Amino acid sequence: MKIAITAGDPNGIGYEVILKALEDPKIFELFTPVIYGSARAATHYRRMMDLPGVQLNQINDATQAKDGFASIINVTDDVQPEPGVSSPQAGKDALAALEAAVADLRAGKVDALVTAPINKKNIQSETFAFPGHTEYLEASYGDGAKALMILATEKLRVALVTTHLPIGRLSEAITRENIVEKLRIFASSLHRDFACDNPRIAVLALNPHAGEEGLLGTEETEVIAPAIAEAREAGIQAFGPYPADGFFGSGAYTRFDGVLAMYHDQGLAPFKTIAMDRGFNFTAGLPYVRTSPDHGTGYDIAGQGVASAQSMREAIYAAIDIVRNRAIEDEAHANPLKRQYRPDDKKRQDKQRRDNTPAADNTAAEAPADKPAND
Repeated sequence: MKIAITAGDPNGIGYEVILKALEDPKIFELFTPVIYGSARAATHYRRMMDLPGVQLNQINDATQAKDGFASIINVTDDVQPEPGVSSPQAGKDALAALEAAVADLRAGKVDALVTAPINKKNIQSETFAFPGHTEYLEASYGDGAKALMILATEKLRVALVTTHLPIGRLSEAITRENIVEKLRIFASSLHRDFACDNPRIAVLALNPHAGEEGLLGTEETEVIAPAIAEAREAGIQAFGPYPADGFFGSGAYTRFDGVLAMYHDQGLAPFKTIAMDRGFNFTAGLPYVRTSPDHGTGYDIAGQGVASAQSMREAIYAAIDIVRNRAIEDEAHANPLKRQYRPDDKKRQDKQRRDNTPAADNTAAEAPADKPAND
């Protein structure tokens, strides 16, 4: 399995965490890494911080990558890195690496994509006018599919209805249609990518205390609750809306396979508090696998040799697992047998539709005990 790894912002901690993640030669038994960036920049950081001597074979094309070795393709300008400095050149190099990796992903030369952090400001250009990786990948190689940002660990998965959006524009983006669409993508990804059978999804409220029955906002009763009901009618096990303030601290998230948050910091602040370096970012809903560490460029510690590579490792391991999970799921459903219905089955299903009764008894999941207490 070949995995493309973009170097990200060359003045951040991207090269450091990549080299540290690849320092154990046993990792090459799992996959063949193909790094997109600059061999000179990688060598600069390795010598500056006395990093592990990972051998990087310089190649011109991903098809030349050999199993058991790490390869690097020079796709950026041969410029000396400036650790901790945000510059137009750094943004240009980050974009060049991303575009080259995505082109090889589309061409089938690599099996998945892992992206090191970029600076969302300096990467802006005529060809990159997006808030981040997620939106760029959806537009450039989504083939019409909608992307969903999921931050995940082995036991916690948080998805977002809105991603890199200013707070002032949140209310207009929280629509019934948008929530239902995200729930569909989330449920499908939990099943196919994370091997969760019939996943349970908790949906967070937008306003404090879930709106206090309209006193603190009406989005819960007018938008979010109807979206949950629509998703349930489609067979998705969605529950809520739950007040966000106590949901994570109370441990309520442990009773669900996934949590859908309304906006970026509502979901990611508690996730990163809980997950620390064990988390990774996954772009669900697209026809290929893309993961990344759950941290930023780390300008404040760039070049100091203190950055943790654990999140990069988790992103790599997750990409491998998700590629395999998709292959298993697709093979299992490649030639489905036509289901044979008995008359009694048909009558039971018709009655459930008339009564609008869910197929499973979820009364316990909707009980007040499952709902975190308000302040």
